[in-house]
Amino acid sequence: MYVVIVEFTARDKHFENFLLRVRQQAKDSLELESGCRVFDVCIDPARDNFVFLYEVYSNREAFRAHLESAHFKDFDATVKDWIDDKKVSLLERL
Repeated sequence: MYVVIVEFTARDKHFENFLLRVRQQAKDSLELESGCRVFDVCIDPARDNFVFLYEVYSNREAFRAHLESAHFKDFDATVKDWIDDKKVSLLERL
């Protein structure tokens, strides 16, 4: 399994829209990608505008397919101006 962790800090004025859009991205990924096993969207109430994604894919190739999907490209283009910071960690589950 291939695990992807993404940490976002959204801009204040876009936070609610970002949450709506990232929830749709999770739904699309789970429904449209056979290799996407888990796509959790989390927030930390103690950290303003912080969003944490926990994604699990069948393998690295499934994640690459995710990055090439139309719904991911649309999500990425839509939210790029809504965030201040983005950190991605790529892990392999043993």
